[in-house]
Amino acid sequence: MPGGSPSLAERDPRFAELAGLFHAALAAVDGGAVVRAALRRGGARLVIAGRELEPRVRLRVLAAGKAAAAMAAAVEAVAGDRIAAGLAVARDAPAEPLRSCALHLAAHPVPDARSESAAREALAFVAAGAPEETLLVLLSGGASSLLACPAPGLELSDLAAATQALLAAGAPIEELNAVRKHLSALSGGRLARRASAQQIEVLAISDVTGDRLDVIGSGPFAPDPTTYADALAALRARGLLDALGERVRDHLLRGARGELDETPKPGDPALARVRHTLVASNATAIAAVQREAQRRGHRVRTLPGLLCGEARDAGRALVASVREARGAERLLLVAGGETTVTLHGAGRGGRSQELALAAACELDGDGSIAVLAAGTDGIDGPTDAAGAYADGATLSRGLRVGLDARACLAANDSHRFFSGEGGLFRTGATRTNAMDLALACVEPVDRTQQRRE
Repeated sequence: MPGGSPSLAERDPRFAELAGLFHAALAAVDGGAVVRAALRRGGARLVIAGRELEPRVRLRVLAAGKAAAAMAAAVEAVAGDRIAAGLAVARDAPAEPLRSCALHLAAHPVPDARSESAAREALAFVAAGAPEETLLVLLSGGASSLLACPAPGLELSDLAAATQALLAAGAPIEELNAVRKHLSALSGGRLARRASAQQIEVLAISDVTGDRLDVIGSGPFAPDPTTYADALAALRARGLLDALGERVRDHLLRGARGELDETPKPGDPALARVRHTLVASNATAIAAVQREAQRRGHRVRTLPGLLCGEARDAGRALVASVREARGAERLLLVAGGETTVTLHGAGRGGRSQELALAAACELDGDGSIAVLAAGTDGIDGPTDAAGAYADGATLSRGLRVGLDARACLAANDSHRFFSGEGGLFRTGATRTNAMDLALACVEPVDRTQQRRE
């Protein structure tokens, strides 16, 4: 901006380089692009993930998750005349209105009244279809919160409180979903039981480690290996069972005693008509970064399994791994996954910003390494940023505006730090969700010495 302070990209070209690689990953997991790749159309011929539909068969389209609008728009573009009815439940409105699918906006990560309304609409929607229609489900991360219908005897506030408490406690997605599935009327395969269609095709973008179909969106059409006892164990391990109140505790205890129906398990007849196809995942995003980095002439190394556990620990581990890998050539390191944040303070931020801040504390004064950590959904915690950029000068930039990085890290206040320091990375809503990425570039040893001189 003329007359203003230079942007971070103008101050450090490494930021622009890492941001470009991140955007290459976003293009590879774009909700619309991956659905279009899974569909083939030629006149009356329509093929979904390799399975051809009879010409007379029409589609009933249900999309749910952060990529719902983009995925639904792609189906409309390819097979709009074959759609009998459609419903898309998303967090953000699409750039252009959907033509054949009704759009319902709901809340994430904590459900609200819109989430319950959307869930009840989805239950009615799948039940109302004709048996000869194919139910095409477009599933992406975030569906658990966007479709939040409490089980009989519970209220939406019970689901919301359980979600908030587990998130604040740093519970991994597996624990969170085990609880949500057993407090919900449609998660954990229950939505499949309500569907009238004889054939159900699910195209899924994975936002979970291991790409488990029962975990993506809490698996509304997938068999659930978890039980009421698992949900109880997760809450007890976090010291949350009593805090969530009598309704939740009694519901889970009744389920564990066999007084309530369990979620569908592997082999359940209701799930025999369901076929899942994974159309994108975190591995897709990592592979795109590798291809683009190699095209630009970089040597690339992946760090599998690093992006897990506490975000601040992962940030420190990332820096240690980068330093260990440093050699005579410029190197790009890529890690993918999802961390957690256990709240110790009253600050504001997200897991990628916290990871970047922890990395910055390790990098202080080291001009050879630059890090970008961000979520592919463009939303890092309750903030408007996807993540943040850190290098050896991050702490000194913060001090110049009166911000102590280590104090902010202790207070889980990474967003305030990077807002002032200038390292926030914003993409806007990406309308996809394939977990998080951390990219790090490290200069050769000799170039590092030249820079310090």
